[in-house]
Amino acid sequence: MSSLNRLLYFNCVVETGSISEASKVFDVQPSSISRQLAVLEQELGVRLLNKTTRNTGLTEAGHKYYEFSQRIVSEFYEAKRAVNDLQEKPRGKLKISMTVGFGESVVLPLISKFISLYPDINVKLELTERVVDLVEENIDVAIRSGRLPDSTMIAKRLAFNNFLLCASPQYLANKGAPNTPEDLIDHQCIRYSYSRWKDWFLMAEERTKITINKTISVNSVNGQKQLVLSDAGLALMPYWAVKHELANGSISQVMSEYIFSPYEEISATYAIYLKRELISPKTRVFLDFLNENIVDLDI
Repeated sequence: MSSLNRLLYFNCVVETGSISEASKVFDVQPSSISRQLAVLEQELGVRLLNKTTRNTGLTEAGHKYYEFSQRIVSEFYEAKRAVNDLQEKPRGKLKISMTVGFGESVVLPLISKFISLYPDINVKLELTERVVDLVEENIDVAIRSGRLPDSTMIAKRLAFNNFLLCASPQYLANKGAPNTPEDLIDHQCIRYSYSRWKDWFLMAEERTKITINKTISVNSVNGQKQLVLSDAGLALMPYWAVKHELANGSISQVMSEYIFSPYEEISATYAIYLKRELISPKTRVFLDFLNENIVDLDI
């Protein structure tokens, strides 16, 4: 445990910015932490910290060592959690926030199975396009499109957003199928009005924004799908939203030889949760459940 304690002391000094602050966290004398850090540096044969009278900073070697020491400490607590979880039954309220389209198309159909497996978990679901604050709103898992830069969170990919250009067979019979992206200017196009999905791009060596003229805008993925099914036009939609309709023939893919996206990059949908040393059993089993049950969403 002495080696682990040195890592804990080191990490705490880095995160609090001083040995004195770290000593308060562990309720030990600053000299005790200083001795353990000196032993750690001696074992490694390299200086990790630059200490001044006001604060403590990392050397280049210290920055690199901190990356690994975080993971080591996290893995230690994860191993401890794994053993403890064997004795603890997942229970309590699980609050999940998710985007409307992915939630309705993918997650909600799985919830009945989840609660049958874990009847002691009370699931609270929120479908919204707004970016939620996991801490302030006490949310266990948020499902969003695009990875968040916040280092206090972990993003677990659930599915790539493989976008397809779609239309109903009747629309294509009435209006004809476009053969090139340039032909879309003459077609009715159904856009998702969410700010980051409203433009259409052709994903080639050089990203090209597609010019579309006649448009209908709607603020939900399922709204797009209903308009497509009612022969209203062409829509750019993620595969996970139209998987079943493609299979039964009620929606057809158009220009499958091209790759389209509403972003200037390929995107994905992620489960986001707080970066904690100990993840609650209810959150862990839900993340594992998603990983096991969300299948065949990539093409």
